[in-house]
Amino acid sequence: MGILDLTVAAGILRRGGVVAMPTETVYGLAADAFNERAVARVFEAKARPSFDPLIVHVCDEAMAERVAAEAPPLARRLMARFWPGPLTLVLPKRPEVPPLVTSGLETVAVRMPDHSLALSLIRESGCPLAAPSANPFGYVSPTTAEHVRQQLGDKIDGIVDGGACRVGVESTIVGFGRDGGLRLLRPGGVTVEDIEAVAGEKCWTLDVECSMFDVPSASRDDGNIEHPTSNIQHRTIAPGMLPQHYAPRVPVRCVTSGWDGTLPEAWRGKRIGWLGLRRPSHGALFATVECLSEEGDVRLAASRLFAAMRRLDAADLCGIVAELVPDAGLGLAINDRLRRAAGAL
Repeated sequence: MGILDLTVAAGILRRGGVVAMPTETVYGLAADAFNERAVARVFEAKARPSFDPLIVHVCDEAMAERVAAEAPPLARRLMARFWPGPLTLVLPKRPEVPPLVTSGLETVAVRMPDHSLALSLIRESGCPLAAPSANPFGYVSPTTAEHVRQQLGDKIDGIVDGGACRVGVESTIVGFGRDGGLRLLRPGGVTVEDIEAVAGEKCWTLDVECSMFDVPSASRDDGNIEHPTSNIQHRTIAPGMLPQHYAPRVPVRCVTSGWDGTLPEAWRGKRIGWLGLRRPSHGALFATVECLSEEGDVRLAASRLFAAMRRLDAADLCGIVAELVPDAGLGLAINDRLRRAAGAL
């Protein structure tokens, strides 16, 4: 698996290949959204469960209209303000979008990334790109090309290297109720406060218990194509909504500011890591310390979060103590990722 230039990568995508591409949020594992065989390769490379739908990346609103059947007026206002950028909109899908992309749902998640290489790749390939994060399912998302290389090896056809991702956490995902009202499905790189300022209304937040639902199993036979959506019993309504996700292999325990230093019995006397904005007050407990921003800059912290998780995961630890940040602005997205890493939602 090598580093590709845009022309070569676009040709691979047109021929049904799978390529890792940079975005401002994290690296994505891209395939032609209209090529069901190519999309099936994405699921296979990631070992991604079929009930978790993919985000489709577009280069302009005209391409968005090729995958979304309609967009309410509020969605148009959000596109005008936040596209290109780390905001994903869940909209009614066109019938041309394969059910594999949407996990059989009648909605599709769409965004326009704010990264020049990603936009050029989409434009040159001539197709919208279904692109979840370029990592094994459930693990820490990649923010450099090297992270992708380490995790996916020879499972994909190559990588477009765009350097380190600027935002560092995935996009915010919003949907729209039958009344046209706003639904926050996943916090991310666009703050809820900014979205609400444009919308002129509050976002309704979906409880994690409502993020999955049962559907009847189905059987399909379309020649040689293997459909991971066959015989589904559960689906999430948007990507990244599972209670445990974005997780290192080492167990994570979330704590709040003012934590008293109490550790689980199994962790006492063992090598423990710290992950937080600033240095811990109980520093002697930790073999390894990762500070995301001593100045308390949550944007900087978000851009460093997943790389810090990876370093801790490679440090031969028994566990990681992660201190939650103030739950506002990008802090909401950081805490969401920490809680899902701990399986604490």
